[in-house]
Amino acid sequence: MRTPSQSKSTDIEIAHALARLALGLNILAHGLSRIGNIPEFAASIEKMFAATWLPSAVVTATAYAIPPVELAVGTLLVFGLFLRPALVIGTLLLCQLIFGSALTQQWDVAGIQLVYVAVYTALLATAGFDRYSADQLLRKN
Repeated sequence: MRTPSQSKSTDIEIAHALARLALGLNILAHGLSRIGNIPEFAASIEKMFAATWLPSAVVTATAYAIPPVELAVGTLLVFGLFLRPALVIGTLLLCQLIFGSALTQQWDVAGIQLVYVAVYTALLATAGFDRYSADQLLRKN
């Protein structure tokens, strides 16, 4: 028979896995929707930042990097592989996006991005409860 503390640990482990899966699918879908047409995505970002002080070369390079990073981070999160690095990279990407949203004064977007940061950091803070992931399967072998 499971003790209440054992049940609580299992619930946290399941919750962690489900939150990781949900975030991973979301970020993976972002990357998948953009990866097939990066030049068009980059052009839209360049237009958005035209009125800011950021050099266009920096904006363009960043725009080209976002879809593959989203695709990689999302895939790693879905499978629970390299969990901590994926969560850190995802959080840092969101910090970059928040900075861009603030520069373009898109405060509603920055607010939504802060919700993503909260999910990323909550997952990172509870990474010790990571039980249902590729990382755990690899550790057992």
